[in-house]
Amino acid sequence: MRKHHSSSLPDSQIAVFDEPRQEVQTFIHNPILRGFNPDPSICRVGTDYYVATSTFEWFPGVQIHHSRDLVHWRLLTHALQQTRLIDLQGVPSSGGIWAPALTHHDGTFYLCYTVVHQHESATKDTPNFLTAARSIHGEWSDPIRINASGFDPSLFHDDDGKKYWLNMVWDHRPGRHPFYGIALQEYDHDKKCLTGESRIIFKGSKLGLTEGPHLYKRNGWYYLLTAEGGTEYEHAVTLARSRSLYGPYEIHPHNPILTSVGHPEALLQKAGHASLVETPQGESFLVHLCGRPLPGTRRCNLGRETAIQGVKWETDDWLYLAGGGQAPREVIVAPKLPACPWPEQPSRLPFDAPDYATPRGPSASVNNSAEELVLFGSESLESCFDQAMLARRLTHQRSRATTRLTFSPQSFQQMAGLTAYYNNRLFHYLYLSHDEQLGCCLQIHSCDDGKSSFPLNMEPVQVPPQPLFLRLEFLESDLRFFWSEDGHDFKQIGPTLDASILSDDYGKHWGFTGTFIGMACQDLTGQQASARFDFLEYTILK
Repeated sequence: MRKHHSSSLPDSQIAVFDEPRQEVQTFIHNPILRGFNPDPSICRVGTDYYVATSTFEWFPGVQIHHSRDLVHWRLLTHALQQTRLIDLQGVPSSGGIWAPALTHHDGTFYLCYTVVHQHESATKDTPNFLTAARSIHGEWSDPIRINASGFDPSLFHDDDGKKYWLNMVWDHRPGRHPFYGIALQEYDHDKKCLTGESRIIFKGSKLGLTEGPHLYKRNGWYYLLTAEGGTEYEHAVTLARSRSLYGPYEIHPHNPILTSVGHPEALLQKAGHASLVETPQGESFLVHLCGRPLPGTRRCNLGRETAIQGVKWETDDWLYLAGGGQAPREVIVAPKLPACPWPEQPSRLPFDAPDYATPRGPSASVNNSAEELVLFGSESLESCFDQAMLARRLTHQRSRATTRLTFSPQSFQQMAGLTAYYNNRLFHYLYLSHDEQLGCCLQIHSCDDGKSSFPLNMEPVQVPPQPLFLRLEFLESDLRFFWSEDGHDFKQIGPTLDASILSDDYGKHWGFTGTFIGMACQDLTGQQASARFDFLEYTILK
């Protein structure tokens, strides 16, 4: 973000709002939130729209994007920025923060979220929390642990003043469907705990894998919106309704209301996990997750992204996609709202911009100001604990990232460099280190589903002991590394690598995140050798 466009400023102090409003925008181009931004939960407060998305093991937790026209979006802040709000040390890859639900009622924002401690066993450890704030910028209250029976919690504010907690319930018993159903229980706002009986109100449709519940009320109907089919290529959005809060809920006659299934030609695959919003003019929109496969593959190395679709309430009191059908559209008609564009992001973001994240942070090994990043060598890229890494999301399949590194390693166990990183089992890493014969040298470490290789083999590239420029390029499924002494004459180092493995769709483990471009430093001697990075420049390629 530009300094005059700091996310910490109140809206009244952001210069763009002093400019004359433009004419109404005509179209929205999907996805609206590019790169790893799954499980969107949207809420409107006056003329402001906020979308919260999952961040899993990445810190800070819960990205919150902001728009005033549903066309232009900016990353505004993160809800969980302090250790009192979140502890991610040791969580597995794709554990951590799952499916936050953001609502606003009586002047207060409420945020529900799960911190998943493990997710690949028969059982799941899924404590659910609730925090609140008067401002979207915080300060968020100390989280209340609500329950742990399943994941994807949300809070429904009924028009009689009562509040209800929903989440899917996990069933670990052999021979049972693990997605047991959607539970609902009253939440006592004064006592800050659940009260009364927990009841299963919806067992799901024939699509199964029912999760991600959001409850709405309209025209005397309670509408339950859920994700079904699993969060891969069978994903879908299901809608059910009941005259009674506790059901029974009847399923939409043309369920699912949104899915990419049966539409291999659609740019947006994996459509599902949605949330509903209405403009002041009465137009309705559905934000949902999606994935864009690399050409010729079924691998989405950008991760699961967020898109938006227009929807309409018909005379039968059911919701349908605007224009009919079930498939997500890349381009939709924008709402009748004044256009509100944000200033264009610079190619070099300050290191304290909200776009940067650290795995399982915060980390004392990461010292970042706006102008400079210093990393104190910590644990390996395979670690589930402290890493000295600052990274930003990959948002385009064709892109380039360049940095300048100053580092003086004295041991082969000291490393610093530039990484294309999905998780601690999937990454490509160009790093500067030390060799007893060569002195300063460059090497590449590739980790393919936990199996390591070093593409330069026994011949790392000797380099002079001075600041170096490191670069990586994504050309769809191809990834290449480069280095330069002067920042102008770049030489490729090593072979072209497979960028498609950095995706949810690859490997034997569950993955729900996306590719990051990271600056990292390791010191396996334990002496915390430091590395300085002067910038990270991100460029979209044609």
